[in-house]
Amino acid sequence: MFKKFIATVSVIMALIIAFGSVTSFAAVDYGCKVKTVTDSILLVNMDKNTTVFEKNADQKRYPASTTKIMTYIIVSENVEDIKNTRVEVKQEVLDELSGTGSSLSGLSYHVGDKMTVWDLLHCLMVSSGNDAALVLGYYVGGGNMQTFVDMMNAKAKELGCENTNFVNPHGLHDNNHYTTARDMYKIATYALSLPYFAEITNTVTYYCEGDDYPLVTTNYLIDENRGGDYYYMYAQGIKTGTTNEAGRCLVTTAVADGYAYICILFHAPYDENAETQTNGAMIDAKELFRWALLNLELNPIITKTTPVCEQKINYAWNKDSIQLVPQDDISEILPNDTKQEDITIEPSISEIVDTPIKQGDVLGTAKVLYKGQEIKKINLVADETVERSELLYTLEVIKNIATSYWFIIAMVLIIILFALYLFVTSLYNNRKKKNKNVKRYRKM
Repeated sequence: MFKKFIATVSVIMALIIAFGSVTSFAAVDYGCKVKTVTDSILLVNMDKNTTVFEKNADQKRYPASTTKIMTYIIVSENVEDIKNTRVEVKQEVLDELSGTGSSLSGLSYHVGDKMTVWDLLHCLMVSSGNDAALVLGYYVGGGNMQTFVDMMNAKAKELGCENTNFVNPHGLHDNNHYTTARDMYKIATYALSLPYFAEITNTVTYYCEGDDYPLVTTNYLIDENRGGDYYYMYAQGIKTGTTNEAGRCLVTTAVADGYAYICILFHAPYDENAETQTNGAMIDAKELFRWALLNLELNPIITKTTPVCEQKINYAWNKDSIQLVPQDDISEILPNDTKQEDITIEPSISEIVDTPIKQGDVLGTAKVLYKGQEIKKINLVADETVERSELLYTLEVIKNIATSYWFIIAMVLIIILFALYLFVTSLYNNRKKKNKNVKRYRKM
C-alpha cells in the first residue's frame, strides 16, 4: 500500500507540473454530512486533484509544527547527501528553546556530536523536534536563521502560496507566522514529491544512530499501538502541530482501494491548561477520510470520441460545420450515487471558424457541471481535418473587397471622376464645335 501511495503522489505531481496550475472553482457540494470541529479544513482527492470538502480553506491560520513540512523541503533541496552529511549539535542553538515549552527530540544528549541530516530529519518529522528544526535551519542557512527563513518564504512564493509567511523553522507562535489550508496543500503535495519525505513522515518509531531510545510519532492516526481510537488503518503521515494559538493542526493522507486523499486541518479546539481533551483534528480527519472513501468514486463523464457540439466553418467545399469533441477522456471524483442527469456540459465556441482545420485543433472550451456547479473546464477539439477550398476562399476575398467600405468609396470617387471627365469632355467638344462653326461663318 505504501508503494501505491508513492506512485499516486508521483502521478499527482506530474499532473501539477504538466498543467502548471489548477483552475480553482467555488467549493462544490459533494454531500458531506460529517460534523467537524476544526475551523479550517481542505480535503482533496489526490488522484484527480479535486477538492471534495473545504471549510474556511483560505483563512489565515497559525500552522504550529506543520511548519516543519517547509523546513524539510528547504533542507532536502539544499543538502546533497542527507544520509551521510553530518551536522554538529551546538548547545547555544538548543538554548534558544529554553522556557518555550517546545516539543524536543532529545538532541540535548547529542551536544557536541555530529548527527546525520537523515537522523535530524527523523527528529524533525517523527517526534516533531523543535531542537532539530533549529539545528538544521542554522546549518542550511550558513549560521544565519534569517537566511533559512527567507529561503522558506521564497519557496512558498514559488509554489504559489498567496497567504503564507514564515518567521521560524519550527512553528512556535508568532503573529506574523501564518498560512492557510489551501497554501499548506500546495506545500505538502510538493513535499511528497521529494526523496524520503513520505517514508520519514509515515515512520512510527525510529532510532537515531547510537541511541537506545526511540523517536515516537506524534501522529496517532498512523500508530496502531499507541493511537487508540485515533488510529486509522488507511492513514499515511504527515505532520501534526499544536500551540495554544494555533489549536490542533494536522496534515495527513489516506490511501485505500486505489484512491488517495490528503487532508489539511487547522485550528481544532485546544486548551493547554486542560488535563485531558480529545484531538478534534484527528477525529475530523478520520471521519472525513471514511466519508470520502465510502461515498466518492471516479466517474467517467465523457470520452474524447463523443461529440459535444457543432462548430460552423468557412471555406470548406460541401461542408459548413464539424463536430467538436473533448481533448481527452474525462472522468471526475463524484458521489457514487451520481446520476447521468446530474452531469451537464456547457460549450463555449466561436460563431464561425475559418479553414484549414486540423484534427485535434483546439476550437473551444466547455464547462463540466455537477448539479449546476462547475467542477472542471475542458478543451474542445476538431474531430477531423478540413482543408480550405481555394476557390471559395478567393470568391470570398473578392466579395469582401467588393463590399468593403473603402472599396465602395473608391468606386463612388471613380464614378464621380468619370462623370466629371465626361462632362468636361462634352464641354470641350461643344466649344470646339462652336469655334469650328464660327470659323466657317467668317469664311462665308
